[in-house]
Order: sequence, then structure tokens, then C-alpha cells
Amino acid sequence: MENLMSSPGVLGLQPRAIWTITRLTIRETARRKLLLALLILTMVIIAVTLFGISRLSTIGGNGEKLTTLEIKTVTSQILIVVMFMWSFVLALSAVFVAASQVSGDIESGIAQAILTRPISRADLVLGKWLGLLGLLATYIVGAVVVELVGIKLLTDYEPPDPLMLIAYLVGETAVLMTLALLISTRLSGMTGGVIALGAYGISWIGGIAGSIGAAFSNDTITHIGTTTQLLMPTDGLWRGAVYSLEPAAVITAYRAVGGAGRAVSANPFFEPNGPPLVYIAWVAAWLLAVLVLTIYSLNRREI
Repeated sequence: MENLMSSPGVLGLQPRAIWTITRLTIRETARRKLLLALLILTMVIIAVTLFGISRLSTIGGNGEKLTTLEIKTVTSQILIVVMFMWSFVLALSAVFVAASQVSGDIESGIAQAILTRPISRADLVLGKWLGLLGLLATYIVGAVVVELVGIKLLTDYEPPDPLMLIAYLVGETAVLMTLALLISTRLSGMTGGVIALGAYGISWIGGIAGSIGAAFSNDTITHIGTTTQLLMPTDGLWRGAVYSLEPAAVITAYRAVGGAGRAVSANPFFEPNGPPLVYIAWVAAWLLAVLVLTIYSLNRREI
């Protein structure tokens, strides 16, 4: 390992130590068969999606083929469903790679060996966090770009805001990964993974409940949904990803329907409004708070 006797930086952190842990985390995680399985699954999803979309031009009623506008509209909805499936795959991946990062090192004795060197526990947590986030973000960017380029070549359709789509997916993954890393400082990987995935599911269900409450003016249900989206921001970020995929024509048609579209607004695959800036700021604050809590939790644990 590199010489880590560099002078502490901001808040006593050592940038060289953090960078070393980051590289080691990327290297060790990349060796796992989980990433290979994820890559193979991604290629299968992309291939199946593109094949299905390529056949849209042959579908039609009464012997008539779909028009170009109809193909683009259907493609946009298929893309949203595919991205939801990807969102779930990303959730599983984030949990499984993060849930055993700290607990696994403690149980194997690796943490004790590393922390006897001039590396603080904060350096260890931040290095692991940055390594995992960099690895998952790289996967998200690559997978989304390949999918969108393929769809563009086949149908000439592209989502309204692909950059924000990537940003929301990375944010959703970062939230779940950070929570799993926090739990990893106290519980085993399997237990932490179950808890993190449970929180992800509760957030998604709470988001649907909140949409139903808002659509039918039920304040109690609306508040429940809002609370879950604040405590676990994954669903709020997923809805931002959906909004970045919705064509302007679909949103305009929804708004033109007015009150008759209340049932549509409860659809987890439709979002007429993107997250406000205050919510994005809340997510950033949430990530920072949970990361600080992770460092505090590890500092309070005997190794």
C-alpha cells in the first residue's frame, strides 16, 4: 500500500488515504462475479428491448401500421418501464455491493489491519463510498447511453432530458448505497441488505400512496407519501427519472384532461412534474447526514 503519511486535510481527512481506499474498493468490487452477472443481464435487457422496439413498425390494427408519432409515443412508455426494471436492478446491486463492505472487512479482520496504519475510520468510509459510487455511476452512464443510442437509431426517438435521467438514477443508487453502507457498520451484510431493500420497497409504496392521496385530495394519505419520500428519497428520485423520460406531448395531454386524469396521476410510471429544487437540496442534505452518521457509527464500534 502507498505511503499514507500525508498531512491531514479538511476535518482531519487524508486525501491520499481516501484515494487509496477508493481504488482498492473499485478493484475488489470489480473482481466479484456480481458485476459480471450484472453486465450480462444488462446486455440481455438491451437486446430484448431493442428487438421489441424494432418490431413496433409491424404492429397495427385493421392491417394498418403504427405511425411514426405512435411509434415514438409507445417507445417512450416502453423505455419508462425498462428504466424501472433497471432501477430495481440498480437497487439490488447497490445493496449487495455496499451491505457487506464494512461488516465484511470487520469480520475478516481486514479492517483491523487497515486501521492500524495511519488511516482514519472516516478515510475508510469515504474511500469505500466514493469507490462504490464511481463504479455504479460508470455502469449507469454506460448502460443508459447504449440503450438510448440504440433506440435513437431504431425509431429516431430520444427522451426529453437524458442527462437528468442519468443524474436521477445515480442519485437513487447513491441514496440506497449510502443507507446500506451505514447499516453495514452495525449489522451483517445479509441483514443489512434485507433492511435496505425493505426501506426501498416502503419508499416506493409510500410514493404511490402519496400520489393517490394527492389525486383524490386525501391529506392523510398525501402526508404519509410525503413523509416516506423524505425519509427515504429513492421514490422521489425515481419520479424525477420518469419525468425526464415523459414526452412533452404526453404531459400536455394529461394536463388537458384535468380532473378526469386523477387515476393516471397515481400511476408510478407517470410523473407530470419534476422534483422541485428544494427536494433536490433535501436529498443532498440527506446523503451528507447519513454519510456523517456512517462515520460516527464506525467510530463508536470496537474493532
